[in-house]
Amino acid sequence: MSKPLPKISVITPSFNQAEYLERTLRSVLDQSYPNLEYLVIDGGSTDGSVEIIRRYADRLAFWVSEPDRGQTDAINKGLRRATGEWVAWQNSDDIYYPGAFHDLAAAAVKHPQASLIIGDMMLIDENDRPLRDIRYVKPSYKALLAEGMLLANQATFWRRNVQEQIGLLDEGFHCSFDYDWFLRLARHAEGVHVDRIWGALRLHGESKTSLQAQLFKDENQRILAGREMTTWQKKLYKLRRFSLMLSHGQVRYVLRGLLRRARGQGGELY
Repeated sequence: MSKPLPKISVITPSFNQAEYLERTLRSVLDQSYPNLEYLVIDGGSTDGSVEIIRRYADRLAFWVSEPDRGQTDAINKGLRRATGEWVAWQNSDDIYYPGAFHDLAAAAVKHPQASLIIGDMMLIDENDRPLRDIRYVKPSYKALLAEGMLLANQATFWRRNVQEQIGLLDEGFHCSFDYDWFLRLARHAEGVHVDRIWGALRLHGESKTSLQAQLFKDENQRILAGREMTTWQKKLYKLRRFSLMLSHGQVRYVLRGLLRRARGQGGELY
């Protein structure tokens, strides 16, 4: 008899993203995953988001629309309610790709020691058109210290029992709370990478990534204060990532990243 699929809890923090929200909801609910707990935490939207959520209410484990202290507060509300063995959050303008949850369940069986499992990510535009893929490698605490966000919440799941050890997201961070969270998580979790694109980050003019680049930088400096790595350590971890990608057959991806760097387009292996 096959083992039952693990329960997955997904949280979507929502605030005035009606233009994209339904696509996010559908990307979760249309996974056809039988053991799903989906929680939508809306911050009191006034743009029609609540009407969209109500249309899917019978398929949600929980939803609420009420004023909150921002995205981190909304995610924490969901984390407190989540009961799944595996947990994730997906922002209200981003999406999962079909099959992501079943892939996660299969990876959990294959790697029973893992507490942090990540996939790859796609960058998309306002109309869901793919812009560029982002490929990752096995995550680790020191690698994240050396190179920053080498994973993305759009394609990351963790065991809830590890979450219970490290606590909730730090609401003192407005932009880089995810970097702080995944550093804490990676310090206590065995990481695994699955070579599949599981989710997509949407780039648009109103996204936090577009509007608050300096705040991201300032918060990252606060997070790393007192534990910065030396230049040679950073180079070693870049070499580690380079080697792992090549060993997994990502030759074209690596070459594309090097070409982007040569053209001054940013990113070394992206």
